[in-house]
Amino acid sequence: MAISYLSMPEDKVIITVAQTGALVNKKLNPNVPEQPAEIAQSAFDCFNEGAAIVHIHARNPDGSTTGSAEIFADIHARIQKKCNLILQDSTGGGSNLTIEQRTECLEARPEMASLNMGTLIRTIGDAAGTPFSNTRAEIERFVTRMNRFNVKPEMEIYNVTMLQEANLLLQKKLIQKPFSLTLILGMAYQGAQEADPMFLPTYLQYIPEEAYFSVLGVGKAQTNLGSMGMILGGNVRVGMEDNIYYKRGELAKSNAQLVARMVRIARELGKEPCSPYEARQFLGLRPVD
Repeated sequence: MAISYLSMPEDKVIITVAQTGALVNKKLNPNVPEQPAEIAQSAFDCFNEGAAIVHIHARNPDGSTTGSAEIFADIHARIQKKCNLILQDSTGGGSNLTIEQRTECLEARPEMASLNMGTLIRTIGDAAGTPFSNTRAEIERFVTRMNRFNVKPEMEIYNVTMLQEANLLLQKKLIQKPFSLTLILGMAYQGAQEADPMFLPTYLQYIPEEAYFSVLGVGKAQTNLGSMGMILGGNVRVGMEDNIYYKRGELAKSNAQLVARMVRIARELGKEPCSPYEARQFLGLRPVD
């Protein structure tokens, strides 16, 4: 297989931690951080274990999902007081948010933000049967707003066809190099490509040039697919947004616990986790103090 995407150096990997999400809550795992103070402390703990990027979802005081720029800004400020993690906000939100509400977080000026690359139908849960709308026109609206706030898109790919949408954005020169993609496997709630490891090399055949990729395996696939992604020259995302268990029948004690395990695996593979400073260099982000 000819490689056209950007491989990480053999001795480096960027680790993203997705701590909260729109669906998981303390009823599912009491250790999920929901409010700004606990999200910030969890992020700092993950930074100390080797994470370079924190993927952020925000919650209202009652625990419901929100796109509030004010709450995102509060989370940002609390994290920035503790460390220099790359701030990556979610524009996915939840089924309770409109398109406009999903992009409000950009007003809080994150360095990166998720860009979901196609429409899916939610398949399970209370919102089963409702669309997770990301039409081509909506995607371009998201990108236009991200560009206005100088936010780098993190293109989230739920199935192989979404790579076509990514390539269209690049052809229109709406996104600047180097590109950032997250390859998602096993997100049953949104009907993503199943968590079969054979789909990962299929993804890689269609990744655009000048793109770094990160692997997101959901549930029990998180560790195995993340390890496979690193071996193939990519980065990895872990965290309780995607997996609330440490192992079968044992809830994760913290997001930092999941980061620490992936760092141990990376080091066994001869890789050292990038600092936020190094990750910014790879991803073309401005340095920060």
